[in-house]
Amino acid sequence: MSEMINNREQHTTEYSSERLEKLKQIFKELQSGKNIDEVKARFDKEIGKGSIEEMSKLQHDFNENGEMTLEEVKRIYTLHTEILKGSVEEIELPTNPEDEPGHPVHTFKLENREIAKLLETRLHVHLIEFAKEDSEENVYKLLEDCNLLLDIDKHYSRKENLIFPYLETYGIMGPSTNMWRIDDFIRDAIKDARQKLMNYNGDKQAVIDIVNYCIREVSDMIYREENILFPMALMNFTEDEWVKIAHESDEVGFCLTEPAAEWKPERKAISEKAMSEGFIKLETGILSLKQLELMLNHLPVDITFIDQDDVVRYFSQGTERIFVRTKAVIGRTVQNCHPPRSVHVVEELLADFKAGKKDVEDFYIKFRDKYVYIRYFAVRDENGEYIGTLEFTQNIDPIRAINGEKRILS
Repeated sequence: MSEMINNREQHTTEYSSERLEKLKQIFKELQSGKNIDEVKARFDKEIGKGSIEEMSKLQHDFNENGEMTLEEVKRIYTLHTEILKGSVEEIELPTNPEDEPGHPVHTFKLENREIAKLLETRLHVHLIEFAKEDSEENVYKLLEDCNLLLDIDKHYSRKENLIFPYLETYGIMGPSTNMWRIDDFIRDAIKDARQKLMNYNGDKQAVIDIVNYCIREVSDMIYREENILFPMALMNFTEDEWVKIAHESDEVGFCLTEPAAEWKPERKAISEKAMSEGFIKLETGILSLKQLELMLNHLPVDITFIDQDDVVRYFSQGTERIFVRTKAVIGRTVQNCHPPRSVHVVEELLADFKAGKKDVEDFYIKFRDKYVYIRYFAVRDENGEYIGTLEFTQNIDPIRAINGEKRILS
């Protein structure tokens, strides 16, 4: 194994509980409305530079009671970033894997350069032109920019579904609760900007405000990723984990660019264990493991199984997945696989299943170009004991389009 594989054991910064408590008090001053310049001055004087570990612990869900309004949460996130800019210690690793073309962090940073270029050379420029004259042409330019910026969803999805799960295994929960929430704010803001531009009614200031918000928050997110998230991941993840992340990134897709190369660490490639050729005897038949997996993957639906402890144990891999799933979710609690704003729905549903109040729950939503039917089933054993939940997801547009009868082969 390379030296990098155990870097988390060699590069852990020591910090005191007193220092962390002081940091929390400083940030509480922000929430109480104290002037940001005064808070920043105290931070610089009493803290100076904060470590990656401190930043992670500091930002672990400051709104855990859910008492703050959405606007207040957004305001605090922005203030946090203003305080932290230039105040996070740089870390030194024995190697710089993120400099290797194709490494997941190299690709994330490559995307960030393209995102920043889109903000600076297009969105910002076109917003100035729009502010001077809200002509049809200038509205269209901004709309085109927002359409491009929406590709950031792939960047954020890879981060949420591949980076966050591994951080959680090391007890680092802040990104899953806070950064995912900010990602959602940004996604919603870009969609809001698109809607305002597609249905432009002359409210110039509304467009200026929402586009400025997008520019500011996306820029701040680039800072958060490159100065806190990626260094945190590089300090902790093994080379094997990075290889798995790189391998699964294709399933989610890339934003505005592609990886510069296929990343091949200077060691023997990881060989995946061959699937056992054993058989499973079921109540109504016998199947090989290969037959069972192929059968599940050929169903025209997505299936996910969550055990009695809310841990994701399995998902099918059909040819047309509706929602992003990566192998990193296996062994992860289902609550951490959903955006923070929808976790309460998941927890309420599972509580009802466990208590025996419900056996099934259905949802149906418009998702991109599909009409999606999502069904949840409580799975119980022969004694009625709850052993998990089965999620069943299907694009039912083709079914809704059926009419008449069909009795012959195509």
